[in-house]
Amino acid sequence: MTGRARFATALVAALALLLLPLTGTAMADTPTVKLSTSQAGTGGSLTVTGTGWRPRALLMILICGQSVPSRGVPGGTNSCANADGRAVTTDAEGRFSRQLPVTEPPVPCPCVVHVATVTGAKAEADAVFQVAGHPVEPLPEETGGGRVSVLTDTRLEGSSGLLTWFGAPPSRTLVLTVGNVGTGPVKDPVFQIGTSHGVFAPQWQEQQWRGTLAPGGKARVKLPVELAAGAHGDYTVSLKYGGKVLAEQPWGVGRPWGVTLFWILLCVVVPTALFRIGMAVVDRVRPRHPGSAGGRRQRPDRRRSRTPRLPERTLRLPRSGAADGTSPTAGTLPWFTPDSDPGTVGRLPAQHIDKPHEEMPHDDKPHHYKPHDKPHDDSPTSPTTPTRKGPM
Repeated sequence: MTGRARFATALVAALALLLLPLTGTAMADTPTVKLSTSQAGTGGSLTVTGTGWRPRALLMILICGQSVPSRGVPGGTNSCANADGRAVTTDAEGRFSRQLPVTEPPVPCPCVVHVATVTGAKAEADAVFQVAGHPVEPLPEETGGGRVSVLTDTRLEGSSGLLTWFGAPPSRTLVLTVGNVGTGPVKDPVFQIGTSHGVFAPQWQEQQWRGTLAPGGKARVKLPVELAAGAHGDYTVSLKYGGKVLAEQPWGVGRPWGVTLFWILLCVVVPTALFRIGMAVVDRVRPRHPGSAGGRRQRPDRRRSRTPRLPERTLRLPRSGAADGTSPTAGTLPWFTPDSDPGTVGRLPAQHIDKPHEEMPHDDKPHHYKPHDKPHDDSPTSPTTPTRKGPM
C-alpha cells in the first residue's frame, strides 16, 4: 500500500471516530416509543417505554384508531380513547415507562399508541398496536399532493367586552397566512383549533376554511376561537392540519370580576330583602290589642292617669258671681263651705244649700266673733242632712 493510500485510510478512520458520537447524540434526540406487546384485548394493559424525549417533559399516552406511524393521527385526538389516557413525566435523561390500560378507540383500527408532549416544544411518536376484537377498516385515501404550511406568525385579534367581564365566553380570531408548498391544489382545507389550559391536553374543534390554495399560492386565514363561559387564566391556542401542529399562540384571559361582584351583592341584598319581608309578615299576623291603631299599641297618658279626680259634689258647687258677672270675694271662695267660712255667722239651713248665691243672706257688717258666742240652729239636723261638704 502506498503512502497516499495509508494516509487516506487513516483520515477516513479519524473522521468516522469524530462523527460517531455526534450521530449517536442525534439518534438519541429522536423520540421513540416501544410497547411490551403488540396486541391486547379490552380490559388488559401494556407497558409503554420511550427514549430520546426532552428531559422533565410532560407526555400524554393514548390509543388512537385510523392511524399508522407513517401518517400520524390524521383525525387528531378525536380518534383516540382520551378518557383512558395516561400522563407521564420523563426523567433527566428523557426516558419514561408507564402502564396503559387497553381501551377501544372511538374509530376502527388500524391503531397506534400515540405519545405526544403536553407543554413546551411539540414532539410526538407512534407505535403500532392492535386492539383484539376491535373492528378494522382500511385507511381513507390521501388527498392530492398539496401541503399547507404557515408562512407568518399567528396572532389573536379582538378584545373582551362588558359581557365577558360578567362571565360571557371570551372569543378571539386567530389570524395567520398559510401557503401551499405541495404539487397539487388544496380545496376547502379543514383546520383543527385546539385550546389548552395549563398542563391539560388541547380540546380540538374542526373548522373549515372556504377557498382553494393553488400550488405555490398563499392566503390569509381567519378562524374564530371561543372559550367556555367564565374561563380565565393562561391558555394556549394551537392550529393543526393533516395531523401536524402548525402554530401555537398564548392567550391570557382576565378574571370575570363582574361575577364576583354579583355574588357579593346577592349575599347582601337577598338577606336584607328576606328580613324586611319577614318583619312585614310578623307585623301583619301578630294579634292586635283593642284601642290600638294599625295593630300598634298606644302608650297610656301617664299625666292624665296621675291627675286626681275631684269629688262629684264639689263640681256641682255654684261659683260666686257666675250669674251677675261679679268676681268672687275672698270670704266666699267656691271651695269653702258655709260652716268653714270665717265670715259666716251660723250654719245655713239645708234648704239654702242648692239655692243660688244671690238669694242667700249676706251681712256686709263686720262681725266680731266671740269665743262664748256659739251659733245655734233652730232646725234639727240629722246625720243624713247634706251640706256643702257633702254628707257627714
